[in-house]
Amino acid sequence: MGDVDLYDYDLPPELIAQEPLADRAAARLLHVRRANGTIAHRHVRDLPDILRPGDLLVVNDTRVVPARLVGRRAATGGKWEGLFLRIAAEGPHAGAWVVLAQTRGRPAVGERVMLVGRDGGDALGLTLVGRAEGGAWLAVPDASGPFVELLASVGRVPLPGYIRGGAEQPGDLERYQTVFAREAGSAAAPTAGLHFTEPLLATLAARGVGRASVTLHVGLDTFRPITAEKIDDHPMHTEWCACPAETAAAVAAAKARGGRVVAVGTTAMRTLETAARQAGPDGGFPAWSGPTDLFIRPGFSFRAVDCLVTNFHMPRTTLMVLVSAFASRGLVARAYDEAIRERYRFLSYGDATLFE
Repeated sequence: MGDVDLYDYDLPPELIAQEPLADRAAARLLHVRRANGTIAHRHVRDLPDILRPGDLLVVNDTRVVPARLVGRRAATGGKWEGLFLRIAAEGPHAGAWVVLAQTRGRPAVGERVMLVGRDGGDALGLTLVGRAEGGAWLAVPDASGPFVELLASVGRVPLPGYIRGGAEQPGDLERYQTVFAREAGSAAAPTAGLHFTEPLLATLAARGVGRASVTLHVGLDTFRPITAEKIDDHPMHTEWCACPAETAAAVAAAKARGGRVVAVGTTAMRTLETAARQAGPDGGFPAWSGPTDLFIRPGFSFRAVDCLVTNFHMPRTTLMVLVSAFASRGLVARAYDEAIRERYRFLSYGDATLFE
C-alpha cells in the first residue's frame, strides 16, 4: 500500500453535481475550523458573517477558454478529441498549441487533424509537430491569429468528463466562468470561484473584507490524478501564474493589520505560496510571475494563506493532498465523511468548503 491511499475515499456517483445551482451563492458551505476541529453547515452566502473585517479575499481571475476540441484525423477519418492547455513558451516549437489528445491508433509527428467548428463543419486544421510534457502534443494551426480568437470558432466549454460526459449545454458557456474572470487562458474553471456573485462580493466589501486577484491558468497539473503509489514520486509539471504588485502589497498590508489571507481555490493558494517563496532577505511579500510546479503536501510550511475556500475534490489527486496538508489528513477525512452523510454536492458544479 502506498501513501497515496491515504487520500482515497469512496465518492458516491450520485453526489457528483451534474448541473450548477441557479443561484451561485446558494451552494452549501462546509465550515471546518482546524483550531478546535469543529464542522458546521452553512452556505456560501454566509461568508460575510464568517469572515472578519480586515481579511483579504484572493481570487483567481483566469478566464476559461473554449478549450475542448473535436475533430477527425485527416489521414484516416477517425474521431479525434483534444483539450487545449496552453501556448508553448519556449523550445523549437514556441508558439505551438499544447494539447492533450485522445484517438484510436497512434498519431505520428507530421499528421494533420481537422477540427470541427461549433456549426458542425470543418473549421481549422492542426498539424502535430512534436510531443510535450505529460503526454501532450504540440500542434500548429493552419490559420494565424490569437489563440483566443481561433478557439472561439472551434472550441467547446471544457467541462470535465464527470459532468454529463463532457457534453455542453447552452448555460455552461456563462456558468462555467467566474464573475471576476479577466485573463484568458484556462483549460478549466477555478471552481471555488464559481460560487461568488457580484452582490456577495459587494456585501463582503461592505463588511470590510478586501479583495485582490492572482492569475493561474489551469492546465494539466491541476486535474491530473496521482498514478504513483507514493506522492513523492508524482511528477508535477508547470502551470503559468502571476501575483501582481498590487496583490502582493494587499497581502502584506493584510498581514500587518492582523487580517487573514483567504485563498479562493487551490489555484489561488498555489500562486500565493509560489510568490511567497520568492521573498528576499527583507522578508517582504513579493510580486511574481512565471511557471510554477509547486506541489503542496504534508510538511509544507504555509507562508501566505490563512483560510481556504475550495470545492470537494476527486480522491487520489494532488488537490486532496493539498487540502490535507493545510487542514490535516484526519480532519479532512472527517469533513468529507460528514459531507457524504449530509449529501453535499461534489466536484466542479458542487458545493464548497471553508477551511480556517
